[in-house]
Amino acid sequence: MNKLDKNVTLEDFYMLCVIGKGSYAKVVLVKKKDTGEIMALKILKKEMVERRKQEEHVKTEREVLAKVVHPFIAKLHYAFQNEKKLYFALEYCPGGELFNLLQKRKYFTEDQARFYIVQIVLAIEFLHTKDFIYRDLKPENVLLDADGYIRVTDFGLSKGNIKGGKDARSVCGTPEYLAPEVIMRQGHGKAVDWWTVGCITYELLTGLPPYYTSDREELFDRIKLSSVKYPSNFSSSVKDLLSGLFQKEPDMRLGSGPDGAKAIRSHPWFAGVDYEAFLRKEIKAPFVPVIRDDLDVSNFDPEFTETAVESYKGQSAMDKVYNNYDGFSYAENENMMM
Repeated sequence: MNKLDKNVTLEDFYMLCVIGKGSYAKVVLVKKKDTGEIMALKILKKEMVERRKQEEHVKTEREVLAKVVHPFIAKLHYAFQNEKKLYFALEYCPGGELFNLLQKRKYFTEDQARFYIVQIVLAIEFLHTKDFIYRDLKPENVLLDADGYIRVTDFGLSKGNIKGGKDARSVCGTPEYLAPEVIMRQGHGKAVDWWTVGCITYELLTGLPPYYTSDREELFDRIKLSSVKYPSNFSSSVKDLLSGLFQKEPDMRLGSGPDGAKAIRSHPWFAGVDYEAFLRKEIKAPFVPVIRDDLDVSNFDPEFTETAVESYKGQSAMDKVYNNYDGFSYAENENMMM
């Protein structure tokens, strides 16, 4: 590895176009000046991170991205910082968010949905083998590459060193996808991710999350107390899969037993799936994105792409000193776990 890679800075990139925006992060399409590589640069303002007390989440995201290398998880190329900001230079997925594809298609057939869910299950299973939980699975956090395969991204809510069923305590995640044990603050573990796999499966098949309502209190009551209603066109096998994933009691939930994800992968809804062929990306995607060239951002929301890059270069008050995040810097090929 080039020794200079350790010292990568913002000056090493051309800023091209905004492709995403979250509550305290922006994502910009960039080009590395020396290699011409196209990447997605996630930018976090230290001011916002510290104001929202997100320091631990940012450190966990850095840890997950550096340690976990998997075909269906967004790859980290570099991490670096300056006085005001933190940066993750990530693999660019030109197909955009699975959310945008779902919006265009309204819903998927079971065969189409299965293509995505297989990859999500494999990604979550791999995270769990490293004792991480993800906690933020939703269509907005699943990106599509040029071949239509997925990358799970945004590990800001992940938590490490999760071995038991109650090792995590904080209430975090997107309301529609929260598991009952999270809402009830009972402590939670890896089973929360299998609940959200159920939620995203249901959403891909219908266009909406399973307990959806705009009333937050009603939403949480439904998640804690109600059974999911299945459309009449659902196959018996997908209903059986979902009823296993939607068990209110985490210890009873499909995927939470000693077999873990193997119990999910061997469910009849996945009958005939060749998981190794998926990992080798030999299965044709149901939707292959139209991509004109390396810089095509047409699969991303115009709300982002039509925003001037300059609008994200603003600095905070110059007299404020922010934390230096020790050990944050990263360059590819360091300490990777497969």
